[in-house]
Parts: sequence; structure tokens; C-alpha cells
Amino acid sequence: MKTIEVNRWQAIGYIVELYKFLILLVRRAVMAQKKIYILDTNVLIYDPNSIFEFKNTHIGIVITVLEELDIYKDEQSERGYNTRVFIRKLDVLRHRGSLKDGVLLDNGSTLQIFFPPEGTYEKVVNKPDIDHIILETARALQESGYELFFVSKDISARVKADLLGINAVDYIKEKLDERHFYKGWVTLDVPAIQLKKDHPEELAEYKNQEKLIINEFVCLRSQHNPVNYRLFRYLGGETFKSVYNPNLQWGLEARNVQQLMALDLLLDPSIHFVSLIGPAGTGKTFLTLLAGLHQVLVTNCYQKILISRPVIPLGPDIGYLPGDIQEKLLSWMQPVYDNMELILHATSTKRHLDFLAEQDQNRWDKHERSHKYDKKRKFGRDKKERKAPGQLGTIEQLADMGKISLEAITYMRGRSIPYQFIFIDEVQNLTPHEVKTLITRVGVDSKIVLSGDPFQIDSPTLNFSSNGLIIATDRFKGQSIFGSVYLEQSERSELSRLAGSLL
Repeated sequence: MKTIEVNRWQAIGYIVELYKFLILLVRRAVMAQKKIYILDTNVLIYDPNSIFEFKNTHIGIVITVLEELDIYKDEQSERGYNTRVFIRKLDVLRHRGSLKDGVLLDNGSTLQIFFPPEGTYEKVVNKPDIDHIILETARALQESGYELFFVSKDISARVKADLLGINAVDYIKEKLDERHFYKGWVTLDVPAIQLKKDHPEELAEYKNQEKLIINEFVCLRSQHNPVNYRLFRYLGGETFKSVYNPNLQWGLEARNVQQLMALDLLLDPSIHFVSLIGPAGTGKTFLTLLAGLHQVLVTNCYQKILISRPVIPLGPDIGYLPGDIQEKLLSWMQPVYDNMELILHATSTKRHLDFLAEQDQNRWDKHERSHKYDKKRKFGRDKKERKAPGQLGTIEQLADMGKISLEAITYMRGRSIPYQFIFIDEVQNLTPHEVKTLITRVGVDSKIVLSGDPFQIDSPTLNFSSNGLIIATDRFKGQSIFGSVYLEQSERSELSRLAGSLL
């Protein structure tokens, strides 16, 4: 009888514990239904479609965010364009129901516009601080029982939210690890004897062991002499292309194996999209201009070079600067001018050396040549003379000839750009949507090159994982018309290399 009583009390205890567990599950289910994501203004500007990225949940936008967007909607910039896109989407949604009470989206989420707690707006009306209003509204919703997440691209706003006890997260559609991003090449140490073979066995073995990506480079390097190497580019299937230094008539060539990879992609007309990633001084701008000029002036693959760089903030009106658009762009394009001068200096030096060599040859061949040299072949001839095919002039002369143009990114939307070599520098400061806008401008028989350093981003709302250069590279890898190279070796100067590693 006593044993029966003990089992009965045990059973009651089990029932009580089960009841508590069920209550906990119900509470969690209720809280899950009350989970809400409050979006900051910068998220909507960064991605106008961001409200459709949160599935089967509750999305909140504070009314003051709409007021802030109202400030940007008239800008003739990427920010203004994205603002207008989002406002149009919001206008469509309001016809489905009351945004104040919540509108059901096609992805199962609910979008709702929230108003600040009573008195919050009045507290800051004399000194508006939209961030504070958004955070006060978020805190009030959290205190009312919501499991709340404040989504912002602004680090400072996320720090403020954390201080207020609000869960703060960045808006990232996909996470890319900066330690394992796609570099476009691999290096294998092999016995030196393998480098003498037309088809080294290590290439096939590595391909079978690892999944190579189309247009990915494989550098076979001697085990005992890193300077001794062979370079191949994987073309798909069982095909590898041997890569050698191109024969440019200006006497310039790659200084390291990664620059050789870049030139191979830049000079290949079948590759329509190239991304060059790397720190300052690795030669991204120099190599791109060199390849572009060669294909415009020598091989005639393209009609001209179009060059553009973003300004932070991207797309402000440049009308306050004096002069025409080319003069206004001069200060923004100074790095391009610097590299152009370097190329012009190198080619001029080669012409001078060729002239001296020809003079020396003429001294030994008096019977076949006249003692009088044609003045047109002398170094330093009159600039007004007509240049031989493929000969470089100044950047101003190239612009006058229609072979090179400097463009503002602000005015590239809506254009179609055929038969041109398009170079966009400092792309790490552009969003994926902005990069998409640029790439979709590429017309028939054009090539676009994007370059930048994703480890040095000036935009306050971008990081390594979210900038347009890295996102575009990750999305396009494996496409037969795309290639990418990460350049890690600085060739600018020893001081530049040390500054990059020590500072």
C-alpha cells in the first residue's frame, strides 16, 4: 500500500513537470509570433527590396524613417534612386490594406508602420535625431513584449541599440569569410622536372582531387626555387591554357605571377568581365590601363576606354566645381592620371632606347642606309605630327582623339555602352545594387573591369562581406566570360610595401 502511494506522487510530479514544459512551449510559440525586425533607414537605401528578404516574420518601419527617406528622394544619386524605388513599392503595398495595422506580404511576412511613443517626437523636435526616435520606438515595442531585433548598416546605431538593451544586427544577405574568399588562383609546389613537361601530371591530379573553377589559375612552382614556375588557366573539362607574358610593343610586362594572371584575363577578348582585388600598389589600375590602351590603340578590339571611380558619398552633384565635366572629374581621376603618366614615361623611354639602338645599327650599316636620319623618327618630335599606329600621346591627346573618356558614375544609369573597354576603380565602395547597375550598362562587344581593395572601405554602411566588388566576384565565379585575380604583392615601392604591412 505504501509503495502504491509513492508511485502516485511520482506520477503527479511527472504531470506537473509536463504541464510546465507545455506552458513553456506555448510561451515560446507566442513570443515567436511576436518577433519583430525594425529596419533602419540605411537598410532600405542599401537594398530597396530588403523588406522581402525576411520570410514569415513581422517587419516594422518607424514613421520617422519615411520622413528621412523623403529628404533623399529628390537626389540624382544611387541613394536617391534606391529611395524612390522603395517608396514606390510601399505605395503599392498600401493598396493591400492599412500599413498602420500591418499588410501581409507575398513571402508570408507582415509589414507594419509604427509611430513613436507619445512624447518621444516632441522631445527632439527642436533638435531632430531620427536615430533616437527609431531606438525609442524599438525599446517601447520590446517592453510591450516583442522579441525585437534592430537591423541597421550603421555601426554607431547598433552600438546605441546595444546600450539600450536592444538586439542589434547588421543586414547581410550572405556572409563571405574574408579569410576564404575566391582569389582566382591556387599555388602547388611540385618537383622541378614537372615544369619542363607540356602537360604536368599534377594538373590532372589536382583537378581530380579539388573542384577547379573555370578561369581559375594554377601556378606550379618548383619545390626548391619559388622563382621557377609555370602558370596555367583552367578552361573547363580537361583543358588548361599555358600562360606567358604577353608581347606588348611598349616594352612593359608583368612583374610577378599574379600580375601575369591579371594581364592574361585583361587581354583575352573572350573574357567580358574581370575583377581585380588587392591592396594599394599591387598594380590593379596600372595593368588595367595598360591592357585597355593596348586593345584600343594597337589591336583595335575596342573603340575607346571609359574610366570611372565612385566618390564617397557616391553620386553627389559635381556642379559646384568649375569647368566642364572633364575638368570637374580631374581631381577624382588623379590616380588614373598618375598611372597614365607612368605608362607614357615607360613607353617614351622605350622609344628613346629603340632610337639609340637604331642609330648604333646605322653606324655599322652605312652602305644600306643614308647618313641622314628621318627627323620623324627622332625622339622628342613635334607633338602636332601624326602618330604612328599604337603610339601613345598624352592623356589630353587621347581624349581629343576620342580614345579615352572620364565619366561620373552618377550619370551612367540608363546608358548602353557598346564596343568599349570599361574600367571602374575603387569598387569596394559600391553596393551590390550599384555594381549590378554598372554591369548591366555593358553593351555588345564591351568589356568591364572592376577593381578595388575590400580591406579598405570608406563607405560607413559597407564591409568586406557586403560590398559590391566581393559580392559580384562571388556570384560570377565559374562563368566562362568572367575571371578574377587577387593581387597580394605590392610593386609600387619598398616604402609602400612596408606601410601596407606595418601600419
